[in-house]
Amino acid sequence: MEKNWESILAPYEQVVTELKVKLRGIRKEFREKNEHIPIEFVTGRVKPVDSILAKSKLRNIPFERLESEMSDIAGLRIMCQFVEDIYEVVKILRSRKDMKVIVERDYVTNSKQSGYRSYHLVIEYPIQLVDGPRNLLVEIQIRTLAMNFWATIEHSLNYKYQGDFPEEISNRLIRAAEAAYRLDEEMSSIREEIQEAQHLFSHGKRVEHAVDSREKARKEMYDD
Repeated sequence: MEKNWESILAPYEQVVTELKVKLRGIRKEFREKNEHIPIEFVTGRVKPVDSILAKSKLRNIPFERLESEMSDIAGLRIMCQFVEDIYEVVKILRSRKDMKVIVERDYVTNSKQSGYRSYHLVIEYPIQLVDGPRNLLVEIQIRTLAMNFWATIEHSLNYKYQGDFPEEISNRLIRAAEAAYRLDEEMSSIREEIQEAQHLFSHGKRVEHAVDSREKARKEMYDD
């Protein structure tokens, strides 16, 4: 019998939408407190059906166990400016009462052989549906912008070579991953300077916006 994938994946779409709203809410809280924001931006997606089928075949996961054994049908990616921000975000997510962290994989300090770095969490997230509550698994990847740039390129090459990289390409990817991490380390070493500059710039933009708003209001008052 043909499966209604739209109906099957709808709860995962809801999970992604809810979590994106909550994570952006965290950004807003830091901004309103005038503190450094550890989350740069958030993206999310539901795994395409063909990818679900391919992975279930590779991992020998029967359809009836997809929900309990495939943890990345719903996936979110959190981008950070600094490596330190990654661990701040992990700490925030661990402390939340509306989700439960069940798996952690630190590929930041323990990179994969390919050079891949990122922090992975698998969480259990409760959603309310018409037919009752359900707990769904969600994979959250937390990485810096430099790590994400490398991972995006590696993913594209992996699609081309189907994981069987020529040795030269593989070696260059490892060197590129090391260079990206050195960039993160350099940025961390001047993190306080960067954050101070960003704070001054942001404050200046707010003042400029306030002045512009007052000037606009005054002009509109006299125009009337």
